[in-house]
Amino acid sequence: MLTLDGCAVRVVDADRVALVHERMPPAEDLADTADVFGLLSDQNRLRLLVALLDGELCVCDLAAVTGQSESAVSHALRLLRAHRIVAARRSGRMAYYRLEDPHVRMLLDLALAHTEHTEAIHPEREGNA
Repeated sequence: MLTLDGCAVRVVDADRVALVHERMPPAEDLADTADVFGLLSDQNRLRLLVALLDGELCVCDLAAVTGQSESAVSHALRLLRAHRIVAARRSGRMAYYRLEDPHVRMLLDLALAHTEHTEAIHPEREGNA
């Protein structure tokens, strides 16, 4: 009898399980990938990254575009820069931020396209509206 919280049979398709197990990234790589998604899960950081889809912006402009304080923007950018999500270019006393590489843009583009084409159900948000 199959229960809802477990499998009655431990391995149904041993060959497929072996193939998936072989291609599973190392635990450290999975942790690093989870960190990237964690960085993208904050709405304020996500606003900054979406703003950078159009190109470089300085802290002042990012604050104006996202409605955040310059201090909050600077803090978020330090974190994103440490994880190589954004990069900075100095011009005199100004620093201009941009997305680090095309992979970041691809993640953002795919995530935004997904939310535009689906109607999400958020049971975790029920009663919070």
